[in-house]
Amino acid sequence: MLDVRRLRLLRELKIRGTLAGVATALAYSPSAVSQQLALLEKEAGVVLLKKVGRRVQLTQQAEILVEHTTHLLERLELAEADLRASTTTVSGTVRVAVFQSAALAVIPRALTLLAEDFPALRVEVTEREPERGLFEVAARDFDLVLAEQYPGHTRAHWPDLDRINLATDALRLAVPPAGTERVTAATLEQTAGLPWVMEPVGTASRQWATQLCRSAGFEPDVRFETADLIAHIRLIESGNAVGILPDLVWAGRMPAVQLHDLPGTPHRTLFSAARRSSAERPGVVAVRGALDRAVSKVAKPTESDPLEPPRPFEPLAPV
Repeated sequence: MLDVRRLRLLRELKIRGTLAGVATALAYSPSAVSQQLALLEKEAGVVLLKKVGRRVQLTQQAEILVEHTTHLLERLELAEADLRASTTTVSGTVRVAVFQSAALAVIPRALTLLAEDFPALRVEVTEREPERGLFEVAARDFDLVLAEQYPGHTRAHWPDLDRINLATDALRLAVPPAGTERVTAATLEQTAGLPWVMEPVGTASRQWATQLCRSAGFEPDVRFETADLIAHIRLIESGNAVGILPDLVWAGRMPAVQLHDLPGTPHRTLFSAARRSSAERPGVVAVRGALDRAVSKVAKPTESDPLEPPRPFEPLAPV
């Protein structure tokens, strides 16, 4: 009989690519991972790994086992979901990965709602960039991710994850407040040659913002690079940079900078994703419900201009 725990190590190797990556993810030592995979080879009676340079590669037989292991883990998750759904109390732990602006604007309200409605449910929240969060949900490091989709941006497809859209969030040009003389602009074209703050290279927001500037006929002069949007606000507010900010960062307070509409009035989409096999777990369903309610609380309609005070984002109608 093949050992499920060792089969999972083989699947982790497929996902993470290296023995060191598996060891880090599961809090093992690399030597322990190697030993367990060697035992799995003996159990299977076939070669599962072959050396390619300084790394190991899965054989065809290992790939077959990984596919079956994926289905096995899905069935176990479905069994757990059915078991928990048979009880009257929503309990257990839900691990949530979330990007920064959502962590600031949505998560606190959602946690308050969950504490009121499901006191036996433990929710653990960790900040992750959306791409990494999606990967780690697929890899079973988290149960749910709150992520973002930028206009026209394609990302890796994870067929074992579902997706529920929560809201759309306007993206606007952010420039220093009136009275700041060092950096002034009112249109995207006027920011050519000005110092920019953007998120790190490789992020969807950086790629999208760079392409937007190029479509306006210039290459942005990125002098400040950080994933911390609070740092973006401070740099722009102090007159040291311009940037693009989502309305979500202003949830519950007035903007500290001047905001101008961008060509085409672009929006990003906020969504949650979970493994299909665990999406019906009562805890996951409860967290998603709280996120939806939190979005509705933050995005209060107003008859005034969206920027005075800001209307952070629009909840999406149920489909």
